[in-house]
Amino acid sequence: MLSTLSTDFRIIFERDPAARNWLEVLFCYPGLQALIFHRLAHWLRAIGIPFIPRLISHIARFLTGIEIHPGALIGKGVFIDHGMGVVIGETAIVGDYALIYQGVTLGGTGKESGKRHPTLGENVVVGAGAKVLGNLQIGNNVRIGAGSVVLRDVPSNCTVVGIPGRIIYRSGVRVAPLEHNNLPDSEAEVIRALVNRLEALEEQIQQLQDMPSHFKTPVLASVGAVNFEREKFTTEAPICNIRDKAIQEFLDGAGI
Repeated sequence: MLSTLSTDFRIIFERDPAARNWLEVLFCYPGLQALIFHRLAHWLRAIGIPFIPRLISHIARFLTGIEIHPGALIGKGVFIDHGMGVVIGETAIVGDYALIYQGVTLGGTGKESGKRHPTLGENVVVGAGAKVLGNLQIGNNVRIGAGSVVLRDVPSNCTVVGIPGRIIYRSGVRVAPLEHNNLPDSEAEVIRALVNRLEALEEQIQQLQDMPSHFKTPVLASVGAVNFEREKFTTEAPICNIRDKAIQEFLDGAGI
């Protein structure tokens, strides 16, 4: 346990530019204090001591504003930055070197027994105010944007944004853990793609309206025939008509 606490202590200097000396970190960082209380409570619970572990977690909540159930399993090098309002449930598992900001909830969704809280992999970043609810599997190197609500499993090396959370893949792009503000705006990209498509259609309609009347009838007839043939082959898979990459990725992300 001492080795784990030492790693928790050192990671703060690596990830927080405001950390200046060990005395300040030890006495003024509630995230570290909450982890110290939790590791003691978790150890006491593991050896079968009743009541005391939960009392320790309650005292830690009063002093730090961070509530971690003694049953939660927290890996080494976890950094809870600021931490006010963080809630980590009984069966939650947080992997090594996770970064958790204030207002985060790793919670359950019902009264079912057994594993009912999320499992976070290694090097996961959970932005301020994000909620991860249920017995979910969050892969390694996942970044969850501030204010997101995650209700489904997330594979490794993905970024999740929105309510409900949508997966945005960032293959080959390495981003520093603290740069959690550098997230793509998938909704804005899709809206822009749709606006571009509407503008193109409006331009085509205007061109048809400007054509001499004796040209309009054959042109419209040929367009209708093409659309009829297209619909015959795409009624079972209308999503295939969408060729814009941004729209396709947005719809794929709805599966999260």
